[in-house]
Amino acid sequence: MTDFLPPSPLRHFLELTDLSRSELLEVLALGRRLKSGEGGGGRPLGGRTMALIFRKHSTRTRVSFEVALHQLGAHSIFLSDRDTQIGRGESMADTARVLSGYVDGIMIRTFEHEEVEELAAYAGIPVINSLTDRVHPCQLLADLMVLQEEFGEELRGLRVAWVGDGNNVANSWLNASALLGFELRLAVPEGCEPDPGILARARAAAPVTLTRDPVEAVAGAHAVNTDVWASMGQEAEVERRHALFRPFQVTSALMEEADPSAVFLHCLPVHRGEEVTPEVIDGPRSRVFSQSENRLHGQKALLLHLMT
Repeated sequence: MTDFLPPSPLRHFLELTDLSRSELLEVLALGRRLKSGEGGGGRPLGGRTMALIFRKHSTRTRVSFEVALHQLGAHSIFLSDRDTQIGRGESMADTARVLSGYVDGIMIRTFEHEEVEELAAYAGIPVINSLTDRVHPCQLLADLMVLQEEFGEELRGLRVAWVGDGNNVANSWLNASALLGFELRLAVPEGCEPDPGILARARAAAPVTLTRDPVEAVAGAHAVNTDVWASMGQEAEVERRHALFRPFQVTSALMEEADPSAVFLHCLPVHRGEEVTPEVIDGPRSRVFSQSENRLHGQKALLLHLMT
């Protein structure tokens, strides 16, 4: 494999904004080259090992990271609460110190963002946040690659809509808007707003609108995003949240308000008939499986950025 990115001065990837605008664009460009097969030879991470800590279950994150590491020549170790002392109360600080003596990097998927911050504070190796309740930055690498594939590398002129919960993916779209300057419109129910600090930072850097009206958010949009109404850990609130979010379902009628070239995005897993109707997610505008495939290529680019 050739044409790697130069080593990054950043040690960790906890949020999308841990990258500068130019670094983010470089990682996305490398991800697209890797997807196309350009510069795909060699095993640049040969002899390296990464610990993959999963406190939340996963399909896409686990498979994409394990395959990415294998294709780059590295070895991965899957660690759940059942496999480690984390599940018995060992601190993230102690875990970070121990793993730093064994492996070359740590990926973590967990609930509380503070756990990732503590892990990074005590680790002597790169830490990658694959998901917390605050942000989902690796997902945005995949999603931004889809937008570039559809609309070209320069994303500043796009209008992106988010419809539904102001959750970790919505927060990450705000971070992406702050870095790249595209317009972002979020339609969320009252009481489900995104993180106020992340929202304020994005509004200071890009045209960001927060509304209660899905039609206002979607009007003229080039991409329409949504996510499940009840995320992992919110199972006890399913009935209340379904009643709250029902007016925010993405339907064919709502998609007609978007730009004629608009695509539909969803990070998966999906509950068809809840947050989105089957004809939208299974229709010609849907790019959800391009998103899932891009998790592999975007994360390979990120690993090279942090570990070469």
